[in-house]
Amino acid sequence: MSEASKGVLAMLAAAVIWGLSPIYYKALEQVPPLEVLSHRTVWSAVFFAIILAMKGRLNSVWSLIRSRDVRVVLIAALMISTNWFLFILSVQIGLATEASLGYYIFPIVAVVIGMMFFGEKLDGLQAVAAVVAAVAVGLLTWGLQVPPWIALTLATTFGIYGLIKKRLTADPITSVTAEVILLSPLALLWIFLVQTGLAGEGGRPGGHFFGHNPGDGWETTLLLMASGIITGGPLILFAYATQRASMATVGLVQFVNPTLQFLCAVVVFGEPFTIWHKWAFGLIWASIILYSIASFRRERAHHMTPERTVAEPAPR
Repeated sequence: MSEASKGVLAMLAAAVIWGLSPIYYKALEQVPPLEVLSHRTVWSAVFFAIILAMKGRLNSVWSLIRSRDVRVVLIAALMISTNWFLFILSVQIGLATEASLGYYIFPIVAVVIGMMFFGEKLDGLQAVAAVVAAVAVGLLTWGLQVPPWIALTLATTFGIYGLIKKRLTADPITSVTAEVILLSPLALLWIFLVQTGLAGEGGRPGGHFFGHNPGDGWETTLLLMASGIITGGPLILFAYATQRASMATVGLVQFVNPTLQFLCAVVVFGEPFTIWHKWAFGLIWASIILYSIASFRRERAHHMTPERTVAEPAPR
């Protein structure tokens, strides 16, 4: 099997895990979303720290945290934690369909944000894709009489997060480890407060870890601990894929994620899918096709550009 094929399979595996994650978070619907987020943060930090320690790369995390880039890492941490919280919340309150919409439109939102704030250019097809996506969101807002705030916020926070990550010289695993480590003190504090009854449900011990809450068994504890693997595993697969497959291919396969989320919401959870949803998602899928064509064209043009004779120095 070629390296490119291995990359595509790794990306597909990552997208499938992400796409089926609503089922995992639905199994934790008795746990408040902020508590789930706190455990996800802590156990992700543990998982990534173990992986980097095995590779002898933990020092790179401490170097990043002590560097000037730590402010950028903090902003990235804020974006991804907001994104995680809203996704967990959307699954628990029956809006996983809207969450899938957010992950469908986030690549388009990202290129628009890049154009507005970072001077990046949109080609013709990308501009058309952005307009079609905007029409879809407007149509859904008109039909449901309320904007899809969760979808828009998920797309915006993830889009900003991606643009921030592009400007960090650290590799994705190192930077996300730094992010969850920086967030872990707050996460641990919240877990302590809910476990002791100082916060949470009714001023009584309400934490769902180790069965403090009536009705919780060891299954809940194991599910909460597994959040580190659920978060970290796909990211490692994604990093592996981006080193071997073309970015256009990775971007296209990545749409398996919201497609599976959408199927989980409508088929597994039985969430409503109105005529307005059908029109909006139809337009979104059309915009994705346009966006994907634009991505493949851009990558092909990039590969046709003659290589420089003098290599630029690698970032330190």
